[in-house]
Amino acid sequence: MRGESIDFVITWVDGGDAAWQAEKNRYGKEMYPAGASALRRAENDDSDERYRDWDNLKYWFRGVEKYAPWVRKIHFVTWGHLPEWLLTSHPKLHIVRHEEYIPEKYLPTFNSHTIEWHMHKISGLSERFVYFNDDIFLLKAVAERDFFEGGLPCDMLAFQPVVANPDNPVMSHIFLNNSIVLSKYFTKRDNVKGQIGNYLKPGYPPLYFFYNILELTFPLFTGFYTVHGPSPFLKSAFELLWEKEGELLDTTCSHRFRSEADVNQYLIREWQKLTGRFKAKNITRHFRYFDVESDNPKLIDTILRQRANIICINDANNPIDFAYAKGQIKGAFEKIFPEQSSFEKGHGI
Repeated sequence: MRGESIDFVITWVDGGDAAWQAEKNRYGKEMYPAGASALRRAENDDSDERYRDWDNLKYWFRGVEKYAPWVRKIHFVTWGHLPEWLLTSHPKLHIVRHEEYIPEKYLPTFNSHTIEWHMHKISGLSERFVYFNDDIFLLKAVAERDFFEGGLPCDMLAFQPVVANPDNPVMSHIFLNNSIVLSKYFTKRDNVKGQIGNYLKPGYPPLYFFYNILELTFPLFTGFYTVHGPSPFLKSAFELLWEKEGELLDTTCSHRFRSEADVNQYLIREWQKLTGRFKAKNITRHFRYFDVESDNPKLIDTILRQRANIICINDANNPIDFAYAKGQIKGAFEKIFPEQSSFEKGHGI
């Protein structure tokens, strides 16, 4: 029955897969004609960081098995390639290929938004599920109540102005696009009055608590703060937004690569919050976010000392010594997760 269990969904791509690279290059040539490549790539956010593999996925599974044994099912979303070590017959694991749930007219896709906007169509997916990017890891125990309470997703309702970021202009456009959609259905001051306790919730981080107070000066939405961590979702929220904004979502999903005209999955989280269908709490309390650098002493210390329950290790649009950083991070994970999980071949279930 819907609402009785919690699933995890994780999306993964092997950027080193030769067949995948050939397909991506084929469609990339169609999108980026000679002489326009740099401009179009900037508009569509087709950077290597979107696809390269850090070879640390097994530690995601080890963390989930050790620290979230209560999860009902893991839906592993893939273009088609699979890690050679992954035990695909594991009873908790559901391998989901793009063509099994994304309409054919959008395929092949190299746009994470297309992959995300159709997640509610994954066969057997529970009404309540948590979406993980493959750069988000568990370092300590998490409970169901960290993601859902009373059947509702746990989240934090906070304003934050959209930032004009020249280093990542595509995301600035996307966040603004999300806000414009939300402003069609919600009035800022009416929404605050209707759920004031969710905006001024005791325990919120002080910075964002005061952001909410200051933002009351402005009558229109300027943007929202969404934690770049695991996303707790109600499948029904996807279905509702497809009903209301089908044309916009069809346009987003028609972009084979991420585009500045897109809306992303954060729109769903904000929709859940603005409708009041969530449990307000400070979800940053046991979460840490890092942009990977060439050298990462704070990140490595956080992993080794397990200073957070959940971390995001974001491969940002920064030039780094990839091989060195990859070795650092993988070595730290191996120290805290030295034993195979039952999701790996060679380990008995």
